[in-house]
Amino acid sequence: MGPFHHSQDTRDTDTLRHMSITDNTPAREIYSVSHLNHAARDLLESEFPRIWVEGEISNLARPTSGHIYFSLKDESAQLRCAMFKMRNRQITFRPENGQQVLVRGRLSLYPARGDYQLIAEHIEEAGDGALRRQFERLKRRLHDEGLFDSTSKQSLPALPSRLGVITSPTGAAIRDIISVLKRRFPGIPVLIYPVPVQGAEAPPAIVAALQNAAKRNECDLLILARGGGSLEDLWAFNDETVARAIHACPIPVVSAIGHEVDFTIADFAADLRAPTPSAAAEQVSPDRDEWLSIFAGWQQRLLRSWQAHIARQRQHLDWLYRRLKHPGQRLRERAQRLDELEQRLNLAQQARLHQQQARLNTLRARLHGHSPAQRLREMRLRLDKLRHNNRNAITTALTRQRARLSNLSRALNAVSPLATLERGYAIVQKPDGEIVHRADEVRVGDTVHTRLDSGQLHCRVEAIHCSQEKD
Repeated sequence: MGPFHHSQDTRDTDTLRHMSITDNTPAREIYSVSHLNHAARDLLESEFPRIWVEGEISNLARPTSGHIYFSLKDESAQLRCAMFKMRNRQITFRPENGQQVLVRGRLSLYPARGDYQLIAEHIEEAGDGALRRQFERLKRRLHDEGLFDSTSKQSLPALPSRLGVITSPTGAAIRDIISVLKRRFPGIPVLIYPVPVQGAEAPPAIVAALQNAAKRNECDLLILARGGGSLEDLWAFNDETVARAIHACPIPVVSAIGHEVDFTIADFAADLRAPTPSAAAEQVSPDRDEWLSIFAGWQQRLLRSWQAHIARQRQHLDWLYRRLKHPGQRLRERAQRLDELEQRLNLAQQARLHQQQARLNTLRARLHGHSPAQRLREMRLRLDKLRHNNRNAITTALTRQRARLSNLSRALNAVSPLATLERGYAIVQKPDGEIVHRADEVRVGDTVHTRLDSGQLHCRVEAIHCSQEKD
């Protein structure tokens, strides 16, 4: 028979005929088209296991049956493919013409047309498409975990004391950053944490640099930077460990990866995303000219504040100087205050007297209204008593105030010890300076010194008379 194997139910008299032209001619095995196609299908399905094929989709068709038919092609060939309804329900994206895909399936042949085809069981995007879907899955998962929440973002310092840059030391990104800083604010020191920014070794190196920067705590702001490139070139910044290291870093992190249209997972995890490394340097550095202008304004405000403070202190000093008064002036003010109090007392007594007079008039009116003689006599006696008490109170108050005024005047005049001498008194002292208070403190013949208002007398005691009125 040949290399094809088939079942008995697929052959009939129209499928295989044995003919002999002459007795010397060997018999020929002749296949019908359907028999040959079935045999070829059986051979393909048995000889080839499930395989992966990469190519570009073309001639895509979606009939109402739910099946999908398309061709996979490369530069020089194409392959028909079919994916049945039960399988294509598991596709996680919508295939379109022109997409580069990976297809897993088994080789077969469609006997009715003799078409060689691949029965697809699974299809996924290849190249950028697969990476893009992986990017979206990781982004969605980290977002659901809250890794990108704005509440967890740290604020950036207005003027970094030292700026750390995690990037390749030989790349264009670090040159752009330094160039912008020199132009805007050259006083900011820059510390470079060198890392590879592409390839399998880049993610662990970036994570280690972030952890090292946090441990050393030499900077108060970090820039994670890389120049532009394809999705594969930037893939190190779509690594989950890098995103988690950025989120866990206690130092604010600015991501500056690729160009403005490039987005990575690190951009969402960072505290701020800059479209380019140059833009990152612009955003984290203040404008030198603007700050100089602000400093000049502060200097003027400080100068005006000091001038106003000095003026206020001078005004306060003048006020204190005017408040200083001579003791004589203070005594005159106190005497004036005393006169004022005396006047107020007189006015108060007069007001009280008027009040009592008004009350008396009221009582008189009430008495006149009631009219009984006994009540009248009682009210007269009460009135006399009240009048007497009122006069006594007034007299007593006036006497007390006059006595107080007299005492204050005497106390004021007695402040000076010479006031007593001016009134004709003298101070008698023994030769040792002891003052003589009583007559029995000296003897006849003793010499004493008598101090007068003007001058002194040296006297000899001729006689002593002791008074018995005071012991």
